[in-house]
Amino acid sequence: MKNFKIVLVLFCFTYYFQGDAQGVTGSVEYIKELTSQWKGERFDDGRPKVTDALLSRMKNIQIEEAWGFLRSRGYNNQYEGEWEIIHPEGVMTGRVVTAQYMPLRPDYQRLIKLKGAEEKRDTIGGSNSWPIQQLVPGDVYVADGYGRIIDGTLIGSNLGNAIYANSQNGVIFNGGVRDLAGLLDIEGFNGWHKGADPSYLQEEMLSAINVPIRIGRATVLPGDVVLANRHGTIFIPSYLASELVLSSEIVGLRDIFGFQRLREKKYTAGQIDTKWTDEINKDFENWLKSYPDSKLPMTRKELNDYMDSKKN
Repeated sequence: MKNFKIVLVLFCFTYYFQGDAQGVTGSVEYIKELTSQWKGERFDDGRPKVTDALLSRMKNIQIEEAWGFLRSRGYNNQYEGEWEIIHPEGVMTGRVVTAQYMPLRPDYQRLIKLKGAEEKRDTIGGSNSWPIQQLVPGDVYVADGYGRIIDGTLIGSNLGNAIYANSQNGVIFNGGVRDLAGLLDIEGFNGWHKGADPSYLQEEMLSAINVPIRIGRATVLPGDVVLANRHGTIFIPSYLASELVLSSEIVGLRDIFGFQRLREKKYTAGQIDTKWTDEINKDFENWLKSYPDSKLPMTRKELNDYMDSKKN
């Protein structure tokens, strides 16, 4: 109790002289600073509101295409692999809500509980339920549990059901889960994690929500868009999501065109598999004009605008 009072006094002292105390959750202003290149609509918590339609289109993008696009923009540390996946055949996209976990330290945990109470959070149950309260449809709960599995299981089936009820989506955990059989039974829910164990969460604590975190070899910001499938996970800055999807869809159309022309024996594999000549590019442009609108992954206007931009 004495130690707790000391922590409380120090916290109040900091709040008084700094004017505003750091909470458990990143502030709206902070999240806007982190995602300042996003120019569209935002959620109340400050995260970019990437559209549901774009998230749906992103499910058809290959991890390699997304990885290549991001590398071309200087984002070299956005991929993480070597996952265990609840439903390996599934594909998940969504807007990221981040959570940071750390090894338990009693004085810090007391402070987190205190700050959580100020944010009107439930301080009776475990703080690993707090990020779930922030989820809205289309979100993905992404947590850094520093790879801990034994005694590092961030959710079981109860919290899994709560996550799906709020987000209609799943989770990506650099850590463990428990009650895997129960999680498998949640229709529509999916999860990428580092392992399952029957132990419950202990000697580990939540430290922050909606702040930058590390997931393996990737740096993840709140409001990123994630693409996850059996080949791994890739975290995409929100302001690049639309361009990435459209660029990758164009690559897909180029592949369809190239395969068709190879079957027709109009060009050799060497011609298609290298930088295209002006003749092939012109052929591709004419092919696009006759390609059915109903089969395009984008609108005809988006396609035309993209092709015109490449000519300038």
